[in-house]
Amino acid sequence: MTKQIAAAGSWISPIDAATVAAGAAPIAQAVPDGDDLYWLAGRASENGRTTLLRLRGDDLHEVTPAPFNVRSRVHEYGGGAYLASGGAVWFSNFADNRIYTAAGDAAPLPMSQENQQHRFADFVLDESKRRLIAVREQHIEGETYPVNTICAVGFDGVETVLVDDNDFYAAPRVSPDGRQLAWMCWDNPRMPWQGTELWLAEIDVDGTLINGRLIAGSADEAICQPEWSPSGLLHFVSDRSGWWNLYAFDDGVVTALCPFEAEFAAPHWSFGGAMYGFRANGDIVCTYIQNAISKLAVLPAGTHGLQTIDTPYQEMRDLRVQGDSVTLLGGAPTIAVELVRLDIATGTRTVLAKSIATLPDAAYLSVAQAVSYPSANGRSAHAFYYPPANPDFAPLAGELPPLMVIGHGGPTSMATSTLKLATQFWTSRGIAVLDVNYGGSSGFGRAYRDALQGQWGVVDVDDCVAGAEYLVAQGLVNPDRLVIRGGSAGGYTVLSALAFHDVFKAGASYYGVSDLAGLDADSHKFEARYTDYLIAPQPQAQALYLERSPIHHADKLKSPMIFFQGLDDKVVPPPQSEVMVDALRKAGVPVAYMTLEGEGHGFRKADSIVRTLEAELYFYLTVFGITPPAGLPAVNIENRTT
Repeated sequence: MTKQIAAAGSWISPIDAATVAAGAAPIAQAVPDGDDLYWLAGRASENGRTTLLRLRGDDLHEVTPAPFNVRSRVHEYGGGAYLASGGAVWFSNFADNRIYTAAGDAAPLPMSQENQQHRFADFVLDESKRRLIAVREQHIEGETYPVNTICAVGFDGVETVLVDDNDFYAAPRVSPDGRQLAWMCWDNPRMPWQGTELWLAEIDVDGTLINGRLIAGSADEAICQPEWSPSGLLHFVSDRSGWWNLYAFDDGVVTALCPFEAEFAAPHWSFGGAMYGFRANGDIVCTYIQNAISKLAVLPAGTHGLQTIDTPYQEMRDLRVQGDSVTLLGGAPTIAVELVRLDIATGTRTVLAKSIATLPDAAYLSVAQAVSYPSANGRSAHAFYYPPANPDFAPLAGELPPLMVIGHGGPTSMATSTLKLATQFWTSRGIAVLDVNYGGSSGFGRAYRDALQGQWGVVDVDDCVAGAEYLVAQGLVNPDRLVIRGGSAGGYTVLSALAFHDVFKAGASYYGVSDLAGLDADSHKFEARYTDYLIAPQPQAQALYLERSPIHHADKLKSPMIFFQGLDDKVVPPPQSEVMVDALRKAGVPVAYMTLEGEGHGFRKADSIVRTLEAELYFYLTVFGITPPAGLPAVNIENRTT
């Protein structure tokens, strides 16, 4: 078949924005209950609501039909929004923040009292006391920040605070015999990947906690995912060695189970994540990360040597053990995220749900290539590179493709190699993509994660710039058509790269941070002091805020920009985008601004995904003087010069 010759970026692709939106069916938090398996499924076509599904044999049942929305907003990022046990479920409903319960196929009924100010997450069942134990976030009128506690919620709806001495809590876990409770806690100004504490207490006959004591953790040691083994031994993950490794606590002694330069946990941005679990015989089934690539393994009880299990996946998370099998969310360069059940003994793999029901023909898919390259000050940075891929088109003679550099959010997060239609949308149109794990990313150990300490807006930007320059030097991309995009913290990276470097020729900011002082003023409690770590504590931070906030350097911005902003965003509120748009408008720089009603921090609705992708494509093509394809909706670009 003869290929059509066309400018890279203008190629026609079957992976259109509607396909990306339709494929955006999030799957999360699989939880086994006996022979049943539950999980959360996103419904982009239903205003982005999340529903709870139950698989029993071959029967898939929707436990929470519309209008229920299984979602929590504790810490604003939520997670841990439901619990399944003994054929019953309990969940947080987003609209009213109440806990609902449902048994069997019965319709859900409210359990907690009607109180919009109380949010709940990370449920665990305390069966002998007929109650749930959860993290409660109480929003008090007139107070700047909510109050977080470990709280018991009786089946009669009565709430009893169990622990309330710290700013934040997570992972309450009741021992198998019901006599002890473990939990994580930390205080401002720390984030949970900087330093947390693991506590343990006895549950008294009246349900209160006694003899509470610190087991592990400190201001400089981050604890993750405490779990009880079937025999009642408390396990957890700690980065005390410089890597998030597995440990056990037994009779006052903490033991490293398998010291290894790998990450057995991920940053605690949301509740409910799991990277290890137990078989009935005490074997630990776990997934670990090395250089942003996940592997699956078994640690036999009483041993210190991991036994790797071969899988086709390079990303694995939300791992749960169910008998002799493990369920997890897995993805790879040619596999979109899917929920899979793996037989531990035989390796047999059964796919239970897919985030994308039908993938485009493989010829249109670009396969991620892991790359490492030199960056500033002798450091090395890491990324996944996606070359253009479209069997129907070839570039103009001598033409190199545009490059899109993506900076992930967080900034303490991690780019993976998993197939994403949102990436393939660009590569199938002739635009190469570099998804950067800049210094500060997780998945590479604590030292790499701490490379961003005091250096936000410097190290992340340097690594994105160095990545673009590396691909230019390799002769792979067009130096005159380099763009950068990112959301949230990644949006700050975008703005900083364009303000303080002249490598990128255009950029897209999705709810990005432009004013660090404004971020502090508008931030919610969970991230209220995050900039103490990323920039500096007050008052030392003030000079650095002026130096690094793009809003104070709008005169240096010469490249066109497009901004996307959810009007309900409480993490990075609209003023963060609006002040930047106004500054660019006044400076005469080409700029476009799209707001989305009913969207918060991250876009969930199918229509929002379609509109933003199409607008971003139109913007790039227009500013690069490439004729947009017929039917692509136009965007109002102020100060447009072409």
